[in-house]
Amino acid sequence: MERIVRRRRPSDQTVVGVIADTHGLLRPEAVAALASVDLIVHAGDIGSAALLDELARIAPVLAVRGNNDRDAWAAPLPETVTAEIAGVRVHVVHDLKMLAVEPAGLGVDIVISGHSHKPSVTRRPGLLLLNPGSAGPRRFSLPIAVARLSLGPSGARAEIVELDVAAGSTRRQRGARRAGLDAAKVRGAVSPRGGAR
Repeated sequence: MERIVRRRRPSDQTVVGVIADTHGLLRPEAVAALASVDLIVHAGDIGSAALLDELARIAPVLAVRGNNDRDAWAAPLPETVTAEIAGVRVHVVHDLKMLAVEPAGLGVDIVISGHSHKPSVTRRPGLLLLNPGSAGPRRFSLPIAVARLSLGPSGARAEIVELDVAAGSTRRQRGARRAGLDAAKVRGAVSPRGGAR
């Protein structure tokens, strides 16, 4: 299990920005919503290594590969990752349906997933299920969203942040593709602040 080092806040809270299903599109509204977080979790269908580099300019990134992340750059990314963030056990997977066991059987406090493009926060006894929805291209009439996960002495609190995006906004984040995420702390899973070097 990976341990994530965090910055201290006066309230002793760790704020995790959660994003998924960007499909190569990093909206300025998503960047703004994630601007003050301590860590970013990307729950897959990223679209490019360049997008992860952009996110790493905001905060360290913990990412998993989604079903559409099939190019060579994505090969080093794990399909699932379990990490301890601010003393809370978090499991990240792109598609919740791909878990081999029920989420409660994972021995974690929070399960973060993507894939459905439907933002949701579900509480079960001893477990929080979080899907930030899609921050990428709009699918059907679903909202464009990210999530903020606050971890602290009083427990975990998750909120969905719907992004106010212009109807025609389709700027895609493109860049040179390369194999893997150089300098990642965990084989393609966590990148340091400032991006891959």
